[in-house]
Amino acid sequence: MNAPDLQNIVAGFEHEAFGSQAVFRAALSALSHPGRVLDMPLQTALPRQGQGASAALLLGLLDADTTLWVSPTLASGDAAQWLRFHSGCQLVQDAQTAQFVWLAQGDPLPLLSGLRLGSDPYPDQSATCVIEVQSLQGDGQGWTLQGPGICGECSLRVAGLPEDFAAQWADNHASFPRGVDVFLCSPGQIAGLPRTTRICPGWER
Repeated sequence: MNAPDLQNIVAGFEHEAFGSQAVFRAALSALSHPGRVLDMPLQTALPRQGQGASAALLLGLLDADTTLWVSPTLASGDAAQWLRFHSGCQLVQDAQTAQFVWLAQGDPLPLLSGLRLGSDPYPDQSATCVIEVQSLQGDGQGWTLQGPGICGECSLRVAGLPEDFAAQWADNHASFPRGVDVFLCSPGQIAGLPRTTRICPGWER
């Protein structure tokens, strides 16, 4: 990273330990309770590109041993270098090799089946996808979710996902124990979709 890049990078967490702990707790809660919409603590300065919740989430999860792929909109701005500077993460050019995938709203979604899915003996070696959406409440596609962490079923309404996401997710769920885990992020909120969660047909809007 050269000097002009450094001059344009904004600060990270206001208090690194407290900020990262708050983000980790939110992330853990989101995956433990799939489909539950949670406010993301935004105790950090934010890059110009990318939504606040997704940027803070990744700032709390990444470290020097993790690899990150970002979609074109994010790659063209300061978001990727901001994360690299504050977390030490390694940026990669191929989404198929990345441990974390960050997708800006409106950018094409890489095929989930083409990402790191782990293996039956080592399912933990799969990718985590952070996907920005317009909203996790109000208007949008309505889903009914079932699976571990959900008492019976729950509903989630998402606006701004690619049209084929539900079909891709069905294939991802069927690959268990392999498969990716997903965080859906609106500007200030997150919802978790671990690979164990099933999107049920029947409720669209």
